[in-house]
Amino acid sequence: MNDAQEARGHVVASYKNATTRTVSADGVTFAYRELGPQSGVPVVFLTHLAAVLDNWDPRVVDGIAAKRRVITFDNRGIGASTGATPRTIQAMAKDAVTFIRALGLEYVDLHGFSMGGMIAQVIAQTDPQLVRKLILTGTGPAGGEGIKDVTRLSHLDTVRGLFTLQDPKQFLFFTRTAGGRRAGKQFLARLKERTHDRDKAITLTSYGAQLKAIHRWGLERPHDLSVVRQPVLVANGESDRMVPTVNSADLARRLPNAELVIYPDAGHGGIFQYHREFVGTALEFLER
Repeated sequence: MNDAQEARGHVVASYKNATTRTVSADGVTFAYRELGPQSGVPVVFLTHLAAVLDNWDPRVVDGIAAKRRVITFDNRGIGASTGATPRTIQAMAKDAVTFIRALGLEYVDLHGFSMGGMIAQVIAQTDPQLVRKLILTGTGPAGGEGIKDVTRLSHLDTVRGLFTLQDPKQFLFFTRTAGGRRAGKQFLARLKERTHDRDKAITLTSYGAQLKAIHRWGLERPHDLSVVRQPVLVANGESDRMVPTVNSADLARRLPNAELVIYPDAGHGGIFQYHREFVGTALEFLER
């Protein structure tokens, strides 16, 4: 029995008002939110480095949840979830599968952004029967170009943010053009729309563990992605500094059943800058 069962039949329409629930499995209490219709294959969102539940763009969550059941969650040791954060993407994927199964789900779509996209790739390889379709955004394959540099870039832009009194995501997720700066400010404002029942911030220990996991992913030997038979939508901005955009093209080329969308004048957070376009494309892909 878990909190989700209390919510059956009650459709939550906006991420801003979605209740934070918990489910326990394998010694971990996972914090999660869900919204949208209760029927159909759910879309489980896997989030980025340093992110908690409140880091998902509500326009993207609400947009997908207009047609699909969406579930967001904090993996082991993140935000309000208990336990120690793993130091490998593979262990994070194992925990994500534990969470999905704890909700009683046998078949899901996955949307993995950045680090979440790395986790989604592993799940598709270790538990293929669990996954119907994949959306991989702002991410790259194991051993992908420049992924091992994420730690350096993150530290650099965190310092840059401190000196300019800006959120580092303004630099990490968006271009420095007028359009990119404007999109970044709008995105950061949307992240503050939820004013109650906000999640706990990530701890420095967990952040360090995630950086280590991404660094290891960047140094791994490339995986055989030809085994991933599911349909995959790959999307990114054309100027991703964090996970260079060439990785998105590489994923789309190596996955047997993939399509690629690249947004102009956009960086790592291209799906947030172009949230209307992305939601439309994602829904069409999921419902096809």
